[in-house]
Amino acid sequence: MAAPGFWDNQEKAQAVVGQLKSLKSILEPLDDCVTAVGDLETMFEMAEEDDSFAAEAKSEVERIEKVLDELELRALLSGPHDDCGALISIHARDGGTDANDWAEMLLRMYSQWAAQNDYSVELIDRSDNEEAGINSATFAIRGTMAYGYLKGETGMHRLVRISPFNSEGKRQTSFAAVDVSPEISDSEEVEIDEEDVRVDTFRASGAGGQHVNKTDSAIRLTHIPTGVVVQCQNERSQHKNRAQAWKLLRSRMARLEEEKREAEEAARYKTQAKVGFGSQIRNYFLHPDQRVKDARTGHYVGSFHAVMDGDIQGFLDAYLRWRVGQGEAEGN
Repeated sequence: MAAPGFWDNQEKAQAVVGQLKSLKSILEPLDDCVTAVGDLETMFEMAEEDDSFAAEAKSEVERIEKVLDELELRALLSGPHDDCGALISIHARDGGTDANDWAEMLLRMYSQWAAQNDYSVELIDRSDNEEAGINSATFAIRGTMAYGYLKGETGMHRLVRISPFNSEGKRQTSFAAVDVSPEISDSEEVEIDEEDVRVDTFRASGAGGQHVNKTDSAIRLTHIPTGVVVQCQNERSQHKNRAQAWKLLRSRMARLEEEKREAEEAARYKTQAKVGFGSQIRNYFLHPDQRVKDARTGHYVGSFHAVMDGDIQGFLDAYLRWRVGQGEAEGN
């Protein structure tokens, strides 16, 4: 980083800075543990001579165990793209306007989690619903191990609540699909035959008035062999939207390759949710009581609003441990 010209290429420089942060986040607590364990022996000797040191020694052991537990969790983030940023797409599914509102609530939830963990968020594409909420949105969360933590969020998220859009006050079940891919760097090779990709241009939706887009600047890419579709309309320039859409497609294809490799080692798709009832990865309840429970890991939070405010780390950690357990069970 001290080399002349290091900052000439901002994207490459930021990638190196991110790599440094990732390494420090493991090495610094590891060094702390090694030093602390060395000091424990002295603390135990002092505790044998003076009982007043016993409580301090016990507290230090508990602190070290907590740091080691966090390091053990980080060791589970060993996938080929786990240290990348995360590209998240959210799509409203079954449930009408409630589903559109629910999709926007999930967008806020992930943004809140990112802010609490000092991650940056960039909105790439957003399609608003005319009545409320969003039809879909794609955004990037960038920070240490963002994709590693968030990749387990892929699947269907189900909300049960009294509908604010129903004048009769009936209970409504809504679904939103979440898809998470690694944000891979331009230097990483991902083979895509351009002849396999259909490119469509369309007019981006906007706020209207003087801001309405009068040109077909939005880009949609369809990878015909896999059916993967990505689009970008947030930039005013078609060129910028095209570049961003290709980056999204490359990231989605990289994730498909990762899943293919995992599927050869274990039954990966047993954990992948499909559309509709009975296939959700997580259930969120506002009625009859307020709670959130993961359908895979059983992790439970008794406060719906806390989860909506970004308190999802417990779900992310539980998924990482559950995934390891699944692999061990299948191996046996």
